[in-house]
Amino acid sequence: MPKAVVLLSGGLDSTVTLAHSLNDGNETVALTFEYGQRHSRELDSAKAAAEYYNLKHIIVNMDMSSFRSSLIGDSNNIEKDRKNIGNDIPDTYVPARNIIMMSIAAGICESIDADMIYIGANTVDYSGYPDCRKEFFTAFEEMLSKGTKAGAEGHPIRIVTPILNLSKAEIIRSGKTLGAPLHLTWSCYSGGKKACGHCDSCLIRSKGFEDAGYEDEVEYR
Repeated sequence: MPKAVVLLSGGLDSTVTLAHSLNDGNETVALTFEYGQRHSRELDSAKAAAEYYNLKHIIVNMDMSSFRSSLIGDSNNIEKDRKNIGNDIPDTYVPARNIIMMSIAAGICESIDADMIYIGANTVDYSGYPDCRKEFFTAFEEMLSKGTKAGAEGHPIRIVTPILNLSKAEIIRSGKTLGAPLHLTWSCYSGGKKACGHCDSCLIRSKGFEDAGYEDEVEYR
């Protein structure tokens, strides 16, 4: 059976991506990072999703507090109700985050003889992050083929992006079809019991559910 490491943040996209890996017949290991996020709500969702599927769940703690991003710590305010989502790189961008996380995922792959890294990146309905584009993943996969034991031995680690070209509505429909626990996911950049409804992630998510024709089971303020 092929084995995959899935980056699981606890958000909608990563949870649907986790469901895709399982549906593809992979022995799946979930990988979550606690890197200094503003809140732990998404981490709780990641743990809940891994428990839902009864998966091995690796949580990596690392200090990214020196990185400039409004998602880290509590010193910066999250921009609300932006009108130009996807047209620029927002202040929620965490420098080199996917590079760092996927590098660790690759190390875990080599340690447990996994074949693939699954990541829930998306280029259709997204906030404009440069490390969510196809060309980035193509380049990263090429780097892994040159810089890892697996690559040197002729079986390089593959990067799998099952929702890369889907709209948010299509991601939600896909998750519903696969039976993904969307009710456990958290997308809001703020913590608390209810989502703010105004950050980029909330706006993209709520519109996605509306376009998909489903009610979002997450409560909004």
